[in-house]
Amino acid sequence: MANLDKSAQITRDILKKLKLYQSKVEVGFTGRVLEAADGVAKISGLAQLSYSEMVEFPTGLLGVAINLEEEEVGAIILGDYLKIREGDRVKGTGRLLSIGVDEKLIGRVIDPLGNPLDRKSSISFKKYYPVEKIAPGVTKRQPVNTPVQTGLKSIDSMIPIGRGQRELIIGDRGTGKTAIVLDTIINQKDQDVVCIYVAIGQKASRVAQIIDLLEKQQALDHTIIVAANASDPASLQYIAPYTGCAIGEYFMDQGRDALVIYDDLTKHAWAWRQISLILRRPSGREAYPGDIFYLHSRLLERACRMSDKEGGGSLTALPIIETQAGDLSSYIPTNVISITDGQIYLESDLFYAGVRPAINVGLSVSRVGGSAQIKAMKQVAGKLRLDLAQYRELAAFAQFATDLDEKTKQQIERGSRMVELLKQKQYIPMSVEKQVVLLFAGAYGFIDDIPIERIAEFETKYLEYMETIKGKLLQMIKKEGKLNEKLIEDLKETTADFKKNF
Repeated sequence: MANLDKSAQITRDILKKLKLYQSKVEVGFTGRVLEAADGVAKISGLAQLSYSEMVEFPTGLLGVAINLEEEEVGAIILGDYLKIREGDRVKGTGRLLSIGVDEKLIGRVIDPLGNPLDRKSSISFKKYYPVEKIAPGVTKRQPVNTPVQTGLKSIDSMIPIGRGQRELIIGDRGTGKTAIVLDTIINQKDQDVVCIYVAIGQKASRVAQIIDLLEKQQALDHTIIVAANASDPASLQYIAPYTGCAIGEYFMDQGRDALVIYDDLTKHAWAWRQISLILRRPSGREAYPGDIFYLHSRLLERACRMSDKEGGGSLTALPIIETQAGDLSSYIPTNVISITDGQIYLESDLFYAGVRPAINVGLSVSRVGGSAQIKAMKQVAGKLRLDLAQYRELAAFAQFATDLDEKTKQQIERGSRMVELLKQKQYIPMSVEKQVVLLFAGAYGFIDDIPIERIAEFETKYLEYMETIKGKLLQMIKKEGKLNEKLIEDLKETTADFKKNF
């Protein structure tokens, strides 16, 4: 009898507990790691996962789903993949890969996930931007017509860059590609442009040198550096440019102007090729996957100038591509040339001949052209590009010809002096009004009788004279933005006066 009472009591307790029990579903823990190697994990389960959604591993590491197959999911691991083991449980986070954006990022060095690399305080974010985003449509944009002054005479005069443009900088290794973008960053000091420099697959020592240089030039106060070094996993090198672009979009959405530099997209393509081959995606030309064009087009299309209705902000992109032995017709260079609004081609032969920046005028172009220049610059540099291209042809022809007519000799003399005038030392960008007066002196023939070896001396002394004695003229050019008849006459008179004493 006692046993029956006891069993009845147990039954009542079980029924009571069953009534109180509530089933709990652990959301997200639906996948397991099948294998993890070389920065990529293959995961079973996670059937509801979206493309570019973040997944979380037990160690706290994050991954991004980029291969959605019937039986498994391929994810890139954003960090040290050696900590992940086969059989680990994986949780879908339900949010797309995003980066924290804030005004506090200015002056900082971060990794592609927003973690500080500069040993300063950590950054707290209130707002997050998706790393991958669809580019604004044509109705939200407006024409590119405001210049980004690089401070380099040869670029601002012949290959102008506008706010919202995508201008490719292309050339062999060691021809001064990074030097051009660093000069551009330094020149944005008082232009109210936020610069984002994205270092992809570069040596950590090189990135440290760049940071040091920008600090010395007081240019870090308007710059954000996103670094995915050569020692970082390919996954971080792959998302680095998208992170830089998202940060730039944050400032653009505030109605501000941002400039983002991708240094360089060749290494970015290598990182994507590595990831794709590990995920066993079919390879095509030069072993790159079939979507390599889309990789860069969806990144660079996000650069634009928004219409006033959308806030009027702009995002300018300066991608860098490294060529092998000057081959512009290889796969990645042709891809990026077809996406961008022009290219600045740096040539090794010119670089070694002492022409710096070593810009090949014939192969360089800006598809925005004169609409991204102030009127004064258009007036003095209108024919400069054509003249220099003709000079290059004539100079090559003159090597073989013994007898030249007077006009050809004159063109060659003028061209060689203009090449000398356009040379510029590194990290000394020049204001646009100084460029205008210098090019005016060249265009109106004031330097035709000066020996070539004295052109640099003429430039230094002429600019000193203009600053100290004719400062008002420079101010007028800066204020007006164009040369009226009176200004032209004043400049002719001033330059002639200076030449008498030179």
